[in-house]
Amino acid sequence: MFDLDNWQEIYATLKKHKLRSGLTAFGVIWGVFMLVVLLGAGNGLRNDALGNFGGNTNTVYVWSSSRTQLPYQGFDRNRWIPLRPADAEAIKARIPEVDVVIGINEVGGWQSPQYVVRGDNSGSFTSRGAHPEVLRMQSLKILQGRFFNALDNAELRKVAVIGSKVYETLFEPDENPIGESISIGGVDFQVVGVFHPGAIGEQAMQDAELVMIPNETLRHTFNQLWYYGHIRLIPKLGYSSAVVEEKVLNLLRERHKVHPQDTGVFGSFNTEKVYQQVQGLFTGIAAFSWFVAMGTILAGVIGVGNIMLITVKERTREIGLRKALGATAGSIVAMIVQEAVIITAVAGYMGLVLGVLVLELVRSIAQDAPGARFLALVEIDFKTAITAIVVLVIAGFFASLLPASKAAKVNPIIALQDE
Repeated sequence: MFDLDNWQEIYATLKKHKLRSGLTAFGVIWGVFMLVVLLGAGNGLRNDALGNFGGNTNTVYVWSSSRTQLPYQGFDRNRWIPLRPADAEAIKARIPEVDVVIGINEVGGWQSPQYVVRGDNSGSFTSRGAHPEVLRMQSLKILQGRFFNALDNAELRKVAVIGSKVYETLFEPDENPIGESISIGGVDFQVVGVFHPGAIGEQAMQDAELVMIPNETLRHTFNQLWYYGHIRLIPKLGYSSAVVEEKVLNLLRERHKVHPQDTGVFGSFNTEKVYQQVQGLFTGIAAFSWFVAMGTILAGVIGVGNIMLITVKERTREIGLRKALGATAGSIVAMIVQEAVIITAVAGYMGLVLGVLVLELVRSIAQDAPGARFLALVEIDFKTAITAIVVLVIAGFFASLLPASKAAKVNPIIALQDE
């Protein structure tokens, strides 16, 4: 039940000892402030790092990496083994854990920019083959038009989907590119869509400068029918990308008669493995932030407990008088505990507000600051902040139990004789 007299008494006590109460609260405020800022900065770094993945968190990439180094089954060393369409078909047929298998080619070879022309405008951009599944793998956002469908590849349609930077170079602002033609290596393609990368960072900048055309169209138009530049795979739901990666590499070595120990012939990259490593790194950073901040908060809470011990000592006569007038031990304990909890709760809330204000200020300043993208992504999870305050209040409660129990044991007769 709400008792106004108790609240007025607590306020009067804190007001009487302003400096002591302020210094006690400052320790708690600083601890919560540190927790909010550290967790916010850690979340900014985490958002920045994970943003580079976009939605691509379990894709496996496989490519021909180097010539064979070991002779095997009658074949000499120094063989170059390209990936062929038959390899993709074998992966689909023999590895049941695989959900999606697609081959990707690029005009001119891997990351070889091509001269792309549209009227009087032109630029050098990577021209890459694509399938409908690429939209899922790279988490692309369609700004205008559409992405590729199965018929685009099946019917070898000469259509293109361009990145946002390509659009800015080849087209005028607010110009509708859909239906317009662009020329790649002297071959005309009709623009059917414009996309923006779903990821952030350097990878997003590269993707924004892509010109995508149906991969089968690319292979037939630019004489790449006999090979794939690389193969992309996505495992079925519930299966590990690492398992799929290893099975695919073993299958390719078996098909092309490559020695099992000749591991450099086929290169691979597993985004799930890197994603999990990044997640683990930032889980550790968050744990360290909690450890540092909670140490400071604990010191503040211990300070609250010590102050309450001093308060009990100073109010010994008052407590004795209360007990002589009939106050129960429970009411005395409640009075001390309530005061400690109020100090920790109010101070914790002030630290939370101060930390959030600092994070918002940093975000607003860093929005347009070059090289400080992670600062523009700092944030604090509301549940985490509330959890910290709850933990703080509970800690303040337990810290006040010792002085409260001492107050409850005060002998009224001895206390009234206290000077």
